[in-house]
Amino acid sequence: MIRRRYLQLDVFAARPGAGNPLGVVVDAEGLDGAAMQAIATWTNLSETIFLLPPGTGADYRVRIFTPGRELPFAGHPSVGAAWAALDQGLARGAGGRLVQQCGAGLLPVRIDAADGRVLPSVRAPRARVLAAPQDGADHLAAVLRALGNADAPHALLDNGPLWWCVDLGEAAVVRGLAPPLADIAALCVATGAVGLAVFGRAHDADHALAVRAFCPADGIPEDPVTGSANAAIAAWLHAGDRPGGIGTSYVASQGRELGRDGRVCVEIDADGEVWIGGAVQAVVRGTFDW
Repeated sequence: MIRRRYLQLDVFAARPGAGNPLGVVVDAEGLDGAAMQAIATWTNLSETIFLLPPGTGADYRVRIFTPGRELPFAGHPSVGAAWAALDQGLARGAGGRLVQQCGAGLLPVRIDAADGRVLPSVRAPRARVLAAPQDGADHLAAVLRALGNADAPHALLDNGPLWWCVDLGEAAVVRGLAPPLADIAALCVATGAVGLAVFGRAHDADHALAVRAFCPADGIPEDPVTGSANAAIAAWLHAGDRPGGIGTSYVASQGRELGRDGRVCVEIDADGEVWIGGAVQAVVRGTFDW
């Protein structure tokens, strides 16, 4: 067996135990896709990433797996990958910039710092609003009814993974939600989506949006903190010119209902591109035998 470096990180986390856990296999050369999927299933984290030598034009390469599938892009794995590539000496971040190679292509990464901590931000793939598949219409109607608002604004967005996004208006509604997981799973299977994200606006708080994301069809009833879902929400709000006063640079809160109270820094730049970032905590440093 080859002994490989392994990290477990908390991403979008101000402290260990917050944010979203991420498994990181640093020396992933020699592992094929089936082995990576088996490892990701074994860790049973929402995502496990594998760092590989990059191709031309990139500083590092990453493959991203949930317990059930490979993703071309995901937010907290990409933020964590940038942090890990710097921490493990795989990249240098000259000029505060990196380029990540992943299934979604080459993505720019910005490296900031605050209070002595590295704060990576990744530019998410540009999201596209998709027409709702007709096969999922009944499942969608069932989900919206179960969410308590059959007329809630909603959209299916593709920014690597496919996300259903539903605007529930107020943060209090999001916080108090009992998610209809069976209905959400049926909707995701019918439409090829990875999950459904709901959000509402917060007032007089340290964050602008409260967000929750549910991926029961992938074996993840509720994801603690989800960068790609937050990027999809930001792109949808910006495209529809309906930010509701939150502006183009804000903080989203996600994971409080799971005891992991994460913070996602979201920025929409002058070109309409969405950047997501946040703090990263290293909780486990060790080796991995497989």
